[in-house]
Amino acid sequence: MVTMALQKPLLSLKDLTVQRGELPLCLGVNLDLAIGDICHIVGDNGTGKTTLLMQLAGLLPILQGEVVYQGLKSIPIQPLFVSHQLGIHPNLTVKQNLTFLLNLYGMSPTAADIDEALDWVGLQGFEMLSSSHLSAGQTRRVTLARLKLMTAEMTPLWLLDEPMTALDVAMVAKMEAQILAFSKAGGTVLMTSHQAVKVASRHLDLSEFMV
Repeated sequence: MVTMALQKPLLSLKDLTVQRGELPLCLGVNLDLAIGDICHIVGDNGTGKTTLLMQLAGLLPILQGEVVYQGLKSIPIQPLFVSHQLGIHPNLTVKQNLTFLLNLYGMSPTAADIDEALDWVGLQGFEMLSSSHLSAGQTRRVTLARLKLMTAEMTPLWLLDEPMTALDVAMVAKMEAQILAFSKAGGTVLMTSHQAVKVASRHLDLSEFMV
């Protein structure tokens, strides 16, 4: 039996520069995450928390430093990236938007899957409603609904940018339970949040690396 001490990290950041355009925000960021870790990224406003997640998601370039995933440079799999920049098309129904978001990760949800996910976020019965009629909070819940269906086998790495913003206490509890269940099933989570994350097992304070 291999002990945790002998296991290689799932994800390593090595002397990474968090950079927005030509402006470096943080230098020399180092982090090792194991399978099952839930890491809460903290730091003052402007430290680059969202920027870091976007770099790891492949939406912004990494100009200095290395990202190593299971011994390979860069991240060869497509991590699940949930951003506060929602990406919901207002002219599509709730069902169409959620189906599209899941299709991006190779999943073709059944009607039962859609029902389960929307029920989980409190949007049961909204399937055929145009997304243009949703409130900002309801729109956010559509993006979060996929967390109910996506497993560690589909997307072993979750990058979550402020997933608990504007959620009520009950939904925050559901989110934390889902994140914890995902980690126990072999998933790894790197997330930002302005509020405490009770299920976090690790913390990365970007304020320590500011330029």
